[in-house]
Amino acid sequence: MGELFAPTHLIVLSMVASFYGVVIVVPFWMIFKKSGFPGALSLLMVVPMVNLIMLYILAFSRWKVVPARGGGLGQFDAV
Repeated sequence: MGELFAPTHLIVLSMVASFYGVVIVVPFWMIFKKSGFPGALSLLMVVPMVNLIMLYILAFSRWKVVPARGGGLGQFDAV
């Protein structure tokens, strides 16, 4: 039976962790950016327990967004 921290295991673990990091960080980067917060706060979403705190901060804070020009979803700019 192989050792747990063999080089091949560490390579596979780092690949899985990198994939997990990208899958988590990229969407939250866009959410934080659209809500008016710095996008770099999304890096905290991979830290256990800090991600829950950040979600509460994001959910209950006042978003600093500017309304889109044109009104709403059903209105389009005339061409």
